[in-house]
Amino acid sequence: MLLTISSGWEAFIQFFTVAVIFVLVLGLTYLTTRWTAGFQKNRLNQTNIEVIDTVKLTANKYIQIIRCGSKYLAVAICKDTVTVLTELTEEEVELSVKQENDKFNFHEILEKAKSARPKK
Repeated sequence: MLLTISSGWEAFIQFFTVAVIFVLVLGLTYLTTRWTAGFQKNRLNQTNIEVIDTVKLTANKYIQIIRCGSKYLAVAICKDTVTVLTELTEEEVELSVKQENDKFNFHEILEKAKSARPKK
């Protein structure tokens, strides 16, 4: 009788230990991912190269307008190559102004989906 009680407690302690270790590893993974994402975001914001617009032509072919320093370039991007098509002036490039309201609001999307659903 004592052996079954002590082995039950040992199993509970082992389960609890594994659960705590799992939560700690999960938390460390989350924090590391957040730190890496912030580091990459800061690194990308400090460059002189920015993708302005992208148009997909086929499965693996794109045309992009990029800003390199103060120049704007139209480039064709294929599977294995990148080709400069032309240099654009700043007047030829129409920059869209991103607003803070362009962010997705899940609650609004959910309400639109509910209202679009047919009534039973």
